[in-house]
Amino acid sequence: MAKTRRRRTGSRATPVLVVIALVVIVFAGRLVSLQVIDANAINAEADGRRGQTSTLYGTRGSITDANGTMLASSVDRFDITLAPVNMRDFKRLDPETNKYVDVTVEESLEKIAELTDQDASDLASSVDAVLAANPEAAFGYLAQGVTLEQYQAVRDLGIPWVYFERHPERTYPNGAVAGNLTGFVGSDGTPLAGLELQYDQCLAGQNGEESFERSADGVAIPGSVVTLSDPVQGGTLKLSIDSDTQWRTQQIIAEQVEKTNALYGTITVVNVKTGQLVAAAEYPTVDPNSPGESDTDDRGARTFTAPYEPGSIMKPITASMLYDQGLVDPDETITVPDTWDQKGAEFGDDSPHDPVEMNMNGVLTESSNVGTATFADRLSPEARHDYLLSYGLNEQTGVNFLGEESGIVRPAEEWDPQTNYATTFGHGLTATVAQMASAYQALANGGSHIPLQLVLGCTQEDGTVTDQPDTMPTQVVSAEAAELALEGMESVAREGWLADQVEVPGYRVGIKTGTSERVDADTGTYIVGSNNVSMAGVAPMDDPQYVVLVTLADPTTITTSAATAPAWQSTMSYVLSSNNVSPSPQPYPDINIVH
Repeated sequence: MAKTRRRRTGSRATPVLVVIALVVIVFAGRLVSLQVIDANAINAEADGRRGQTSTLYGTRGSITDANGTMLASSVDRFDITLAPVNMRDFKRLDPETNKYVDVTVEESLEKIAELTDQDASDLASSVDAVLAANPEAAFGYLAQGVTLEQYQAVRDLGIPWVYFERHPERTYPNGAVAGNLTGFVGSDGTPLAGLELQYDQCLAGQNGEESFERSADGVAIPGSVVTLSDPVQGGTLKLSIDSDTQWRTQQIIAEQVEKTNALYGTITVVNVKTGQLVAAAEYPTVDPNSPGESDTDDRGARTFTAPYEPGSIMKPITASMLYDQGLVDPDETITVPDTWDQKGAEFGDDSPHDPVEMNMNGVLTESSNVGTATFADRLSPEARHDYLLSYGLNEQTGVNFLGEESGIVRPAEEWDPQTNYATTFGHGLTATVAQMASAYQALANGGSHIPLQLVLGCTQEDGTVTDQPDTMPTQVVSAEAAELALEGMESVAREGWLADQVEVPGYRVGIKTGTSERVDADTGTYIVGSNNVSMAGVAPMDDPQYVVLVTLADPTTITTSAATAPAWQSTMSYVLSSNNVSPSPQPYPDINIVH
């Protein structure tokens, strides 16, 4: 009996074991399918739903003037987007009651519209249109280009189906002030011109990245955010420019260009003691906030990129060479006719005159080409060529501005007889405004040339300073030679034909004018009847502090260098006053001028 019962129990257990075995086999098969066969698809789906990365933006650095005034900066703008397919009512914790309250889709859209200055019904209609086009739509815009404050307000609503995209924008708070120098960036943030492009390595921030997991409704899961790489903020580029002086000189040159009907004009101000550019104004120029509104030719910096024959502003430079070599005595006089026709060269003075006795101060006061060439003939062409290079001609200035031209001073052995003498009064060679202003800095600084500077340095986020300029001085001529050349410039300011127009009450000033024919860029030939006019000057002569150089291209209402006088006088007066430069001691010293 006992044996029979055991056999029946075993037979009843067999089906159960079979069922269990089948279940195990099914689950094992499904497990294999999930882990092996469908694993990639499942993981991809999970990653798409949960694993996300987002950009941590590094902000582009600022450009400031010498005093920290902002010339270029970056501001944050945001696009507010949504996933229409995920739109639903949700609960929000009320901080006042510490209870959850229901927030409807309609209430959410109305609040977003209020914060972003939109019409609530229009916003709701735009969302409905997205859903009508695609009921499963996962993307749509709620607002574009909103401010940081608007973004923060919408973000604080905590709406789970609303997202944000950051778009840094470049802004130039002072508009066209120094726009010719700063350059500008494109709508996509790409630097396109000027210092923005030249110093992009300094200014550009580096983006970082973070990862996070989100739930099915798109909300980041708390505690899942991991920073993969930190953003790096761009450096701050500090310029030597004074924004107030830049603004004032831009106003002055704009007025003078319009008054004289010139093609364009420049005003350059240099600190004599440091070689730093205080202003580099131009008109027409560019507002980097809207560069497309300016002609292509007006979007750069002609101060650095437009070489020209400087004309008679070269004469004090020539005088300094002769004084440095001891080839001219300031009291010595020579007989100067009104024309030169010898040694294979032919030229004359601007106005006919009888032969007259002149010393070097007189030659400069009368701006005599013949007198300058007569004195300069005592110095070899090779020596004069080397002096020109020592003054910084034929090479870019220390600024090394993007697209800067070096001008042309050909080797002395290539000079024909006409060029040999023409170079003494600023013809037969070319230089930029920046080069000539830099040369005058050396003349005013006791013959010591300090490289021209525009960028003072780039300060990185960690305090590291890079891109500092070279300030090593070079003695070009002796201090005595420079002083005697400056005396000739003061002679021009006191007794020259524009003396009453360049006077700055209370200060001893020195000037030199220049006129030259413009050259056709395409043909390389002179444009008859079209002139460049210049005025270079220094003040105060008892302790030179500033160089001011004014140029006008093809003025037509006033065709002589007199066209530059009002702008030069206004600029030098402003610079001396705004920088609290002490007036010159009285009485002024006598100057020996024979002319």
